[in-house]
Amino acid sequence: MGKGCITVTKYFLFLFNLLFFIFGALIMGFGLWVLFDNQSFIAVLQESSDTVKVASYILIGVGSLSMAMGFFGCIGAIYEIRCLLGLYFTCLLLILIAQVAAGVLIYFQRDRLKYEMSNIIKGMLVNYTGQNRTTEHTWDYIQKTMKCCGWTGPGNWSDNLLIKNSSQNLYPCSCRNESLPGVDIKDVGLCEHLSADLPIYETGCITSVEKWLLDNCGVILGICVGVAVVELLGMILSMCLCKSVVQEDYTKVPKY
Repeated sequence: MGKGCITVTKYFLFLFNLLFFIFGALIMGFGLWVLFDNQSFIAVLQESSDTVKVASYILIGVGSLSMAMGFFGCIGAIYEIRCLLGLYFTCLLLILIAQVAAGVLIYFQRDRLKYEMSNIIKGMLVNYTGQNRTTEHTWDYIQKTMKCCGWTGPGNWSDNLLIKNSSQNLYPCSCRNESLPGVDIKDVGLCEHLSADLPIYETGCITSVEKWLLDNCGVILGICVGVAVVELLGMILSMCLCKSVVQEDYTKVPKY
């Protein structure tokens, strides 16, 4: 490989490592959002299942590792250090294999994940009091913004302990359909209606969540494909540069 080609490959690899560093930062940021956010659908699952918390820690770990790999890949590319380039290629290959395995696992376990999610949310609806500021208020926010009620429908709320044991016509305030007549609207807790014909949404939130996933499926798939393409290009460039380096010259390593 000519000297000009080596130089071009080196700086292209540096650019891809920089992109990989940025992708790692985004993954770590997403993991931190999943772990600490309390105003989204994720918070409802996180409060009731350790699986989401474990997943957030994995995302943070993968993001941190990707950032470290991007940094060392940049050093290896600029200073043409074969051991760093080889290590970078190996780590990229392992991460790509792990991503493919995780995607296949999620695809074949999707029905089980959907079943577990349904059980988590229905269990939360049974014990709903309106006092849990993290999980219950997040679910209220979801119902109000998505204009839905319950998981599969408003009938899920009939199993709620407070509603079941009350002689009043109670319903979750966040299910309130503002287009229907009724009393003052509240965002959280349980509200009372004078008649049994409750002014609530008739659509379950599972429909709204599935619609959101379908609407954003292209974006999610595009991000995954983009990450995989960057990883493959990084692997190809690192191998080409590694082969072009005649010998390791550790005097090129910056000294601090």
